[in-house]
Amino acid sequence: MHVVGLSEIDAGMIGLVGGKAAGLGEMVAAGERVPPGFCLTTEAHRAGAVPEEELAAAYADLGGGRVAVRSSATAEDLPDASFAGQQDTILGVEGVEELVEAVRRCWASLDSERAVAYRRDNEIDGGDVHMAVVVQRMVEAETAGVLFTADPLSGSRSVMVADAVYGLGTAVVDGTGVPDHYEMGPDGVEGPEDGCLTRTQVEELRAAGERLQRHFGSPQDAEWAYDANGVLWLLQSRAITTLFPLPEDAHLPQPRAYMEAGNIQGLLRPMTPMGFSMMETMLEDWMGDFLKAPRSGPSAPMMAGIGGRLYIDMTSFLRSRTMRPRLGSMADVYGPRARAGIEYLMKDARFSPAPGLPFKVGPMLRWTLRYTGPAVAGIAHSLAKPAAARAKVDEAIRILREETPAPPPEGASLDARLRYVENGVSDETMFRGIMMLMWPLFTGIILTMAPSAVLKGIITEEEADAALGGMPYNVTTEMDMALWRMATRAREHGDLFVSTPPKELAVKYRAGTLPDIGMEEFLRLYGHRAAAEVDIGMPRWGDDPSPLFATIANYLRVDDPELAPDRRFARAAERAEAVIADVARRVRHRHRVRGRLGLFLMRRSRELTGLREVAKFAWLIPFWTIRRELVRIGEELVSRGLLDRPEDVMFLKVPELRTVVEDGADLRKKVAERRAFYRRELRRPEVPALLLSDGTDVEALLPAPPPEEGAMVGKPAAAGRATGRARVVRDPAGATLEPGEILVAPTTDPGWTPLFMTAAGLVTETGSPIAHGPTVAREYGIPAVICLREATRRIKDGDLITVDGSAGTVTPAGGEDAPGGEAGGDASGTAEREHQRADR
Repeated sequence: MHVVGLSEIDAGMIGLVGGKAAGLGEMVAAGERVPPGFCLTTEAHRAGAVPEEELAAAYADLGGGRVAVRSSATAEDLPDASFAGQQDTILGVEGVEELVEAVRRCWASLDSERAVAYRRDNEIDGGDVHMAVVVQRMVEAETAGVLFTADPLSGSRSVMVADAVYGLGTAVVDGTGVPDHYEMGPDGVEGPEDGCLTRTQVEELRAAGERLQRHFGSPQDAEWAYDANGVLWLLQSRAITTLFPLPEDAHLPQPRAYMEAGNIQGLLRPMTPMGFSMMETMLEDWMGDFLKAPRSGPSAPMMAGIGGRLYIDMTSFLRSRTMRPRLGSMADVYGPRARAGIEYLMKDARFSPAPGLPFKVGPMLRWTLRYTGPAVAGIAHSLAKPAAARAKVDEAIRILREETPAPPPEGASLDARLRYVENGVSDETMFRGIMMLMWPLFTGIILTMAPSAVLKGIITEEEADAALGGMPYNVTTEMDMALWRMATRAREHGDLFVSTPPKELAVKYRAGTLPDIGMEEFLRLYGHRAAAEVDIGMPRWGDDPSPLFATIANYLRVDDPELAPDRRFARAAERAEAVIADVARRVRHRHRVRGRLGLFLMRRSRELTGLREVAKFAWLIPFWTIRRELVRIGEELVSRGLLDRPEDVMFLKVPELRTVVEDGADLRKKVAERRAFYRRELRRPEVPALLLSDGTDVEALLPAPPPEEGAMVGKPAAAGRATGRARVVRDPAGATLEPGEILVAPTTDPGWTPLFMTAAGLVTETGSPIAHGPTVAREYGIPAVICLREATRRIKDGDLITVDGSAGTVTPAGGEDAPGGEAGGDASGTAEREHQRADR
């Protein structure tokens, strides 16, 4: 089948007609007004020759005349990859000869530089992608544009946005013009009264957007046009791919507010479903109802998984008269913008205060009565006898290493292994070990802040920070020093460790053919650690030591002895002791009481503050054993044909794994869907710090901070911040961009997007936030500022600039290479890509 009418197409035919045509067919079936047309299928593309006779016949049946010819690849307009503008559209085609040539151009665009780069970045196998071509009657547009059924900048699903221009919509799509902008929210429409759309037309667009979103089941990016008779035509609809996922309670009538909490544990990547499930199980077993927040209806956990990230439900805190006065200072740990977000929400009538506490009083009282006495005694004992406190911590770690129940033996049943996993996080030995080290750890945390509070006005902030440098008894520092000592031992085999890929070194180590540098002892002590280690789904260093060999190779490139980690640590410790000695001299004859107390706390800090990281180190020891049991379960399920790979077990939750083990449930489809979601979220460059249940990133609602002196103000188009050398490009043909440079251009259409692959940021003189350029910038995670007048003249090639895509500003980065001066230095750019909020 080479030709099929749009009215004959449905979503199940995507392999034959591609994503765009499948979407159009669905729109026709839903009763939407779509320009009539047909699709030349992927079978013709696979055959490699244009079927001219069939194409001419279909064109004649359409009535001839002017048509739009549009690519429809099988990897296009998908839920997680929009391919916005990555393949060709040719408008105003007339006659069979022009039509055949337009089809060939669409086919060729499948292998264009921009399409290949986009597929590579989205991990799409180009060998499986084929091109269909849509041919539709041209709409002679009076006005046209783009409609997003959710705000692509704030993420709000409560707001639709539309950009419109007179004539064809290419000026919006390609970003070559400044369109009229309309926002349609719960409180009405915002936009120009004298623009190119009437209020009736805006409401008609809103209604069409609601229908499309309801039909496709997700927020949509739609192109539309009004003809000279005022008739609305829908030209395309595809999913918006950059929105952060909604929380599970997005359907509730009252909004809820969430604060991202994973970054405190260094975790901004998504957690695996098993990782989150085990975290929930552990906290539920250890803290029970204390983690339940009162709501209208059943209590719900304060902890929520959104987009695979760990969030805390702040709604009850925001609505509590008792807690509200404290929330601003509590949010300081996240930075000034997070605090500003909390304060913004406290002014929102939807979070108006009410009597009550944000947690159940009964569990709170039980916790207070149970732990106040031990806490006071434990902290007092730690302050009085710091060496004994450290010995207690060492004993706790020994218990967790040696007394945690052993896993089931070889040959044990799947049920026995799963019961070991289910009971492991609530095991009495783990709880006892953690509680033994808890009060010395809390004392260390208190001593991080107490000396500077007591000595306020006597010591500076710089001195307070210096006194915490080179802190002994820190398990993380001790681990890093042990890794450095391994690198030192590896120096005599430097070429081997520097030139061999880390994965290959790991294989050699497992085979026993690598020189002994102390890796076995290191893994005995630290093999349970890893990046994102609170997620049990992540391999530990003991499972895969490749990251350690990569770090050793980097250490071996340190040539200056003064830059060696052990020397830097020693200098920090010497500086801390010098500060304490200086404070001792200053308070000897004045501030006697406060000075002596502060000095005592500073000295105790040197003995105990290093313990602040020991809790996670300790509980991850038995966690590793539990993880290995999960992998063994996965291996057995693979042998039974219930999973495809052992690590697939990490994409199930504990109760789901129980159904697989007990009932033989085949959940491989669910695993595949979660893997795909996880891979998409791994590529997400920006995670909202404060999120509303309708998807709104609260920071996007905050007033932009006052522009820095000398800042050039444009329009925000893609969030984030980057510093790099400007590369002014007026024509993308033959242009190159070094990694980390900022692309400065008059405009960008899809032909520019290959340059985005190495760009650290984007600045244009024209455009729209919902044009292709900013849309792709958001997908690639680079900040973008648009509508910056005369940007290509005001910014010189090689200038060092900072692009703030959230504030819509471009700022000279200072120094002799600042914009307006001569460009010098390293023109390749020194990008400072900030994938997360700069103040977090």
